[in-house]
Amino acid sequence: MIRSNSDEQMPRVALFVTCMVDTLYPEVGLAAVDLLERHGAEVVFPEEQTCCGQPAFNAGYRVEARRMAVHFLDVFAPLVESGDVDAIVAPSGSCVAMVKRFYDVLFEGPNCINDQPRVARTREVTYELTQYLVDVLGVDDTAAQYNGTLTYHPCCHLLRELGIDKQPRRLLNAITGADLVELPAATECCGFGGLFALKNAEISTAMGQRKLDNIDQTGAHIVAVNDVSCMTHINGLLKRAGHPCRAAHVAQLLRPAEAGEPGARRT
Repeated sequence: MIRSNSDEQMPRVALFVTCMVDTLYPEVGLAAVDLLERHGAEVVFPEEQTCCGQPAFNAGYRVEARRMAVHFLDVFAPLVESGDVDAIVAPSGSCVAMVKRFYDVLFEGPNCINDQPRVARTREVTYELTQYLVDVLGVDDTAAQYNGTLTYHPCCHLLRELGIDKQPRRLLNAITGADLVELPAATECCGFGGLFALKNAEISTAMGQRKLDNIDQTGAHIVAVNDVSCMTHINGLLKRAGHPCRAAHVAQLLRPAEAGEPGARRT
């Protein structure tokens, strides 16, 4: 893949779609592509991509996690090193945090010395979707519309590991017709935490119930999130409780084509 002269002024990004989006919510990936293209970026999709290794890493399987991470680097690092792409963008704070924060842990030590330069180069150009839209493309308003009340749950990895908060809020605040209401105790975890929800189901559910009680106080019809894992967890709890509110990924809420009923398919 060689960039032509006509491509020089247009940023080109490689979409890292993530496992859960690819498997369960492809419409989120399509919404991310649409947003990036609408705002001046060319998007390429490396079909060889798989997992960043986060689930295995969180479970303590470092060897298996490193094997998947090496594959991630094999797919994405050459695109960065050759200049074929300017950035790697993912609609997931947790997966971006894995690449930017935890690959250093995964590849520490003399046995990984050959991969460390690739990790450093890849880390520098990896972005979460709203971060790239706001900080790199300079987007303040995506021309999205929604007549109703929204609230925002800042997912843990996005907020704590990456320090990203103002970017999704800025874009959500710009949605025409939407009333964005602050979520009480917004920074508290929803209780998912990947394997935490499986190994500590009772605690996870209790944390999720606290989140639902706070959502209920907002009167929101939609809870915006940046990770489909948290979205899945919150929606499961909402549905079992018979609550009319639903969680939706920000990519779908910000997409003009979704105006009117953003997140309506997330049931």
